Amino acid sequence: MSASPPTRRIRPLALLAAAVLLLCGWLQQTAAPQAGHSAARLDTAPAAATATFTDDFNGPAGSAVDSSKWGYETGDNVNNHEREYYTSGTHNAALDGQGNLVITARKENPANYQCWYGTCQYTSARLSTPQKFTQAYGHFETRMKLPRGQGMWPAFWMLGGGNWPTDGEIDIMENVGFEPGSVHGTIHGPGYSGANGIGAGYTLPNGQSFSDGFHTFAVDWAPNSIKWSVDGNVYETRTPADLGGNRWVFDHPFYLIMNLAVGGYWPGDPNSSTTFPQQLVVDYVHVTTGDSSGGNPGTGHAITGIGGKCVDIAGASSANGTAVQLYDCNGTSAQSWTVGSDGTIRALGKCLDITAAGTANGTKTQLYDCNGTNAQKWTVTAAHDIVNPASNRCLDATGNSSANGTRLQIWDCTGGANQKWTVTG
Repeated sequence: MSASPPTRRIRPLALLAAAVLLLCGWLQQTAAPQAGHSAARLDTAPAAATATFTDDFNGPAGSAVDSSKWGYETGDNVNNHEREYYTSGTHNAALDGQGNLVITARKENPANYQCWYGTCQYTSARLSTPQKFTQAYGHFETRMKLPRGQGMWPAFWMLGGGNWPTDGEIDIMENVGFEPGSVHGTIHGPGYSGANGIGAGYTLPNGQSFSDGFHTFAVDWAPNSIKWSVDGNVYETRTPADLGGNRWVFDHPFYLIMNLAVGGYWPGDPNSSTTFPQQLVVDYVHVTTGDSSGGNPGTGHAITGIGGKCVDIAGASSANGTAVQLYDCNGTSAQSWTVGSDGTIRALGKCLDITAAGTANGTKTQLYDCNGTNAQKWTVTAAHDIVNPASNRCLDATGNSSANGTRLQIWDCTGGANQKWTVTG
């Protein structure tokens, strides 16, 4: 959990990293099937990605995280001058009974905890996977609703071992409370750590805040490439060419960390405007890897339907509301689709969406900013249907037509040729 300029977080952690897994490709579909539709992934060539770490945080309200997946890191953090004391147990990290993990920062000291600055003023939680899960390369994704307030510092990130910064650090998402609408993605390594970490920021449009709702944060990590995205929108890519001759150290397994810090060099301390408790709400953490062909993470595939035509974005435009249609297959990015582990189907950095979240027969599909709604959730069945679970209707080529420009819509699942879809590599 580092930061972006002007100051960066420095932490030498002595934890293990192990096990090498391989490259991410076409992501496995994980949405639950509706009645009458048996779940399966789209046919792909070559082998599809596989899920290697999945936590949807399902369980009774007040229960602890799955100890086979997560461990607690406890104590204070003098390296960043954070103000919290990280605890174990369910007081600061517990399931809410609605499919979420809630990490809560509180202004309190129930056990006379001592911090680097004296008696601790706050408690929070930090969870990680070093002895439980590590991976090199793949698609690493979480869906979170962030806290808000001066001094808040939520993060979802990865470390490559106990020798920092030589073993590397990948910050998938960091937010500081004085920037409620922005997050940062950064890498740290030898010669580019702390304040010299290499990264970029992503800001929501129209003054929105990341505390207003859930957003999806991800990296696609391949040999010599890391890409960051928010809600499916890729905003940063880093390669060895960005390091100014320094060593690229992102070629071995890393482990996961998520935490909610209070105060520190970068966010500054809470002030009179900061209210407590504050919560980091985590919907899921999903990691996939695979593609025995050695393709890069996020590499898209054509989706073909009736008449051998491809699912296509009209005019190759990424504008919200652009029609999704059938067209002659041409290998362009407008026909290159990936299936997210959250059930979305994406191209050009946006999601296959049902217009106005409609559920009626004939509602057209379009391209739209990924927003986590049911209008962007799809299940692929063993019968090669693509089903929207919210409406229990199928992706359909209007009028049973294979003509170029035929709009795609949702319709009652009939088993017709205009509702059958195949992915080609």
